[in-house]
Amino acid sequence: MTEHTNPSASGQDGAASAGRVRVPAEHRMKKHITLLGVFHIVYHALGLFVGIGIFSLLSMIGCVSGDPDAAVILPIIGTFVAVLLIVLSAPGVIAGIWLLRRRGWARILAMIVGGLGLMDIPLGTALGAYTFWVLMQDDTVELFD
Repeated sequence: MTEHTNPSASGQDGAASAGRVRVPAEHRMKKHITLLGVFHIVYHALGLFVGIGIFSLLSMIGCVSGDPDAAVILPIIGTFVAVLLIVLSAPGVIAGIWLLRRRGWARILAMIVGGLGLMDIPLGTALGAYTFWVLMQDDTVELFD
């Protein structure tokens, strides 16, 4: 019959006794910051591409339709939508790039972008929540000081 021991009672950590190496919190948070930067770049770059795509699509539809009013109105609408999406997406891409370079101001910008993204259900909400979880950790704050 084998005897089971409680790792905490013997003074050992359960993870360390199982043969796993404990990773310092600083290294773990560096990985989360890198991942967060990549997520911001990818997610907001998609917004940039969608804006450019909508502009191109509406402009082409206006030209192909043969209707002179549509040829004028649709490119204007496409331009408005494209500019709106680019203005909303560019700060996220900038924040992601500079998070990868560990700039303190990028941490603040990413939290602002993440806060605004909370309203964009479901992906923006997930990214915003992850942004706050990563960037509000004490170990993360020390990495940016």
